Amino acid sequence: GVKATITHRRSQRTSLAISFTSEHDRSAIANDVLTDLKLRNDLIALGLDPTTGEQNGTLNAISFDVQHATADNILDPGRGYQISLHAEQAGRFLPGTFEYFAVSADARHYLPIGDKVVLASRVQIGSIDAPANDPRSVPFSKKYFLGGATSVRGWGRYEISPRSGSGLPLGGSSRLAFSEELRARLRGNFGGVLF
Repeated sequence: GVKATITHRRSQRTSLAISFTSEHDRSAIANDVLTDLKLRNDLIALGLDPTTGEQNGTLNAISFDVQHATADNILDPGRGYQISLHAEQAGRFLPGTFEYFAVSADARHYLPIGDKVVLASRVQIGSIDAPANDPRSVPFSKKYFLGGATSVRGWGRYEISPRSGSGLPLGGSSRLAFSEELRARLRGNFGGVLF
């Protein structure tokens, strides 16, 4: 596949990007791997569909992204905010196997409390709309999963999503996640987080 992106940096804090993606995905999972539940998270991370054991199709999509940040430090922010918006259209006027419209947003806010404590808030929201709610119109790699160290802590990676009759995560077509962290700098570069 191929992905081409044009980015326009309106200022040091704001950027706009438009991308075109064209890729053909073909995956098949051997039955012995498919039934090994210990490998399920690895399959999901690779974008392979452990529910059907295969995926075959062409994805042609155009996407638009906007990012704006006022955070004082990208790696360890102590004040300010970051907002990312993403919209993606596959199929419709672009030929291919998959057809969907997806929109998502990620907003983060950093509020200093004294010199050594920061309250970090995050909201993630997203939705994928497919024609007639046909799950085959959306590639498995685009489904939403929550859980893990960078998502909803206290849950394992990919554990939060709609589930099959046997209780296995299937991935969802929408997501809403809200998290709060209290970050404290204890000594030098050593800190603690309450989430």
